[in-house]
Amino acid sequence: MNKLFGGIEAGGTKFVCAIGTSPDDLREVARFPTTTPEQTFAQVIKYFQKQAAAGNAIQSLGIASFGPVDVHPESETFGYITSTPKPGWRNADFVGPMKAALQVPVAFDTDVNVAAMGEQTWGAAQGLETFIYLTIGTGIGGGGFMNGKMMHGLLHPEMGHIRIPHDLKKDPYPGCCPFHGDCFEGLASGPAIQARWNMAGNKLPADHPAWLLEAEYLAYALVNYICTMSPQKIILGGGVMDQESLFPLIRLKVKTLLNDYVDAEAIRSQIDQYIVPPALGNQAGVLGAIALAKQI
Repeated sequence: MNKLFGGIEAGGTKFVCAIGTSPDDLREVARFPTTTPEQTFAQVIKYFQKQAAAGNAIQSLGIASFGPVDVHPESETFGYITSTPKPGWRNADFVGPMKAALQVPVAFDTDVNVAAMGEQTWGAAQGLETFIYLTIGTGIGGGGFMNGKMMHGLLHPEMGHIRIPHDLKKDPYPGCCPFHGDCFEGLASGPAIQARWNMAGNKLPADHPAWLLEAEYLAYALVNYICTMSPQKIILGGGVMDQESLFPLIRLKVKTLLNDYVDAEAIRSQIDQYIVPPALGNQAGVLGAIALAKQI
């Protein structure tokens, strides 16, 4: 029998759990709302224990978590969710309860880094060493690979909290980030769209002025990442990006802002293949978690 691996995609709104080995071998997938750490972790543990009792015991577990998180194994708080604004989750130990209950090795990283691993293993970033994965949804997070390695450093990337131009005459909305107000996440996340227009993004038509403004903010951020990290590809996921009309608007604005400064064919004439949605769709995170588990 093939070895099986567990994956958890832990989001601020919902958790996704799966067992398998690849996109072609995913067993029963479970989804449930993110409530308190105690309740949510209990559901996760129950899922994996039930699967083990049915003959689907896992060899190891990969976790893709919303953050900020502590990803350094030598740290006393490795595997913790740290300074998150989500009520009740600050300083929650994630890895500890999983190890104790499931008795398997556990790998842990940010949701965006792990989704990037999924895309590198099976999706849009196959064969690439330096690329970015951004999720635009309830929050904005970014990660990826640099020279073939997951992006880590002092902590991990917090690409959603860079500062971007904000013309208050054009857009008087003050931003929704509890830490920074009108940072990238504060201006362009799903909650920012809803607060600005008094309607959720998935209710706004494709020709609504919201999308031109959203594309502008996204393009400003992408140009900063292009100029600082020189990614070979940029993958944009998350619920906001379900509005497909955003992609051509973003690509056009990125080219305009760069003004031919970055002399690369990928941007000059192949930008449709440079700024792309995830090939794994909404399974990038949980599949990335399985790929992470397979590396232990």
